[in-house]
Amino acid sequence: MIAIIKYNGGNVNSVQNSLNRLNIESVVTDDFELIRNANKVIFPGVGEASSTMKLLKEKGLDQLIPTLKQPVLGICLGMQLMCKTNEEGNTSGIGIFDINVKKFPATDIVPHMGWNTISDFRSDIFSAIEEKSDVYFVHSFYCELSENTTSVCNYILPFSASLQKNNFYAMQFHPEKSGDVGSRLLQNFLKI
Repeated sequence: MIAIIKYNGGNVNSVQNSLNRLNIESVVTDDFELIRNANKVIFPGVGEASSTMKLLKEKGLDQLIPTLKQPVLGICLGMQLMCKTNEEGNTSGIGIFDINVKKFPATDIVPHMGWNTISDFRSDIFSAIEEKSDVYFVHSFYCELSENTTSVCNYILPFSASLQKNNFYAMQFHPEKSGDVGSRLLQNFLKI
């Protein structure tokens, strides 16, 4: 069973619909036991960092997520909240990744919205994915490059398109909105 963490953040339904298309059973939940006992956990997200972190803290999910032992996938804001700090609302994150989330320099091309290329794959989660594949992004803040970076996107500057540390995986882009490439990435995660 796949647990999709429920915390009133956006994107939950599109993630669950994407899993349904792959014939994968999932449950949207904030129940600690269901999350702990799931085979895999997905931490989705669309929203504002400080208010979302407040909701996670109110439910105790900020304490639960770092203790999970099964594979966990953070998506978009989920990835950013797995980091140490976020400039959006001057927010302290969960701290799984020792990375700062920064705001893109102010230009007329922010937010970064639409299809863009990822490259420099450094994780088995990219098995059978071609280098320089296009995926779908929607964000105004980015994760710095680090030793945990597993793919890179160049938009204004190079940033971490994905991260991995132990059993924690994260993608700034939306695999559930990234066509065949995104479906393959979700399938790869589910096989871990």
